[in-house]
Amino acid sequence: MANRTDPLARVVHGTNPQNLIEAILRQKIYGCLYWKEKCFGLTAESLVDHAVELRTYGGTLGGSLKPTDFVCLVLKMLQIQPDKDIVVEFIKNEDYKYVRLLGAFYLRLVGKPAEVFQYLEPLYNDYRKVRLQRHDGGYELKHIDEFIEELLTKDYSLDIALPRLPKRWTLEATGALEPRMSALEEDFEEAMLREEQAAEEHQKQLQQQQQEELKAKEQQQAKRERERERERDRDRDRTRREREDERERDRGRDRDRDRSGDRARDRGRDRGYRDDSRERRRERGTDRYQSRGRDRDDGGDRDDSRERRRERGRDSYRSRGRDRDEREDEHRRRRRRDDDDDYRGRDDGYRRRDRERSLSPPRRRRGRKSRSPSLSPSPSRSRSRSPVRKQKKAAPEDGKRDKKPAKKAKATADGMTAEEQEIAEANALRARLGLKPLR
Repeated sequence: MANRTDPLARVVHGTNPQNLIEAILRQKIYGCLYWKEKCFGLTAESLVDHAVELRTYGGTLGGSLKPTDFVCLVLKMLQIQPDKDIVVEFIKNEDYKYVRLLGAFYLRLVGKPAEVFQYLEPLYNDYRKVRLQRHDGGYELKHIDEFIEELLTKDYSLDIALPRLPKRWTLEATGALEPRMSALEEDFEEAMLREEQAAEEHQKQLQQQQQEELKAKEQQQAKRERERERERDRDRDRTRREREDERERDRGRDRDRDRSGDRARDRGRDRGYRDDSRERRRERGTDRYQSRGRDRDDGGDRDDSRERRRERGRDSYRSRGRDRDEREDEHRRRRRRDDDDDYRGRDDGYRRRDRERSLSPPRRRRGRKSRSPSLSPSPSRSRSRSPVRKQKKAAPEDGKRDKKPAKKAKATADGMTAEEQEIAEANALRARLGLKPLR
């Protein structure tokens, strides 16, 4: 009689409420000590005292599948079938968390789908910890919202098969349930608003940073442009100054060249004038000498033949010297062009050129003396002087008084010796070529 269902109990899901627990587990509950001592003769009011004393929840434990106190009280509620208001109060009780779990598990077994979602979904907001008694006798910490999630989503819990529960969206589609309103929806909305505001502020900060970076880049670009303009201006000024300096150097070079050419032309004119006067005097002396030589005797003919040989040697010497001077002048012109192209310090160059010109003629003169000893004036001078000495020693009866003074007059007719005449002729030739005279 103690294990029978209350005669006033209603059929649940088309069967006896106690049949919702499997027969094997039900027989084990009937044979356990807690059922015999604590659950005998309980009513809906006295059941609350035993529910408050619960400290764990679970199904079976150990190798023999011993039922827990929580499962024994669930079977007792199925047997006496308390009112719905009592079950709802169990679920809404916030002081005793295991009483809430007991009411929620009982409603999941006997309640309708709409009622299950209506009363159990608010328990998602209960995050208190509870102890689950495992099969090995140990304990595990869980949360109330985790146990509610297991009841609403799984078909087996605490070693008991749960009645089938349709999906929530199916009930919403049939109109049995309203769309779920989460208790955290307002918090979600506030969080979304805060996130949107933070995103907008972040976007504004990014835009400001981009604008600042663009401004900085523009400033740097403007600064680079200004530096490039300054560099171009400096380059233009530098090139302008270099061109002006080059023009000044060219003008100075032209002025120096003009001055040197003017000096050379002036010196050439002076030398040419002096050489022309000397040449005229020499020609007059030569004419007088030739007029006198026509009246001479055989000794005068020998002197004439000697003089002609001397003149031919002198002409050959002049032609050789002219060729040599022309080669030297061409060499100097080339050197002058090279010096103009590689112009570095015109004053030093001109001094060096003048020094070379002043030193070169004596060497050529010495070279001529060494190369043409037959044309040197010393033999003629010795030959012209020896008759004079003989004339002084000889008696006046030699008959050669007119002849010997004529030779002396020939050598000194224009007041110059033969060497001086040669030097004068060379100077005249050098004056025509624009060179310095020989010393």
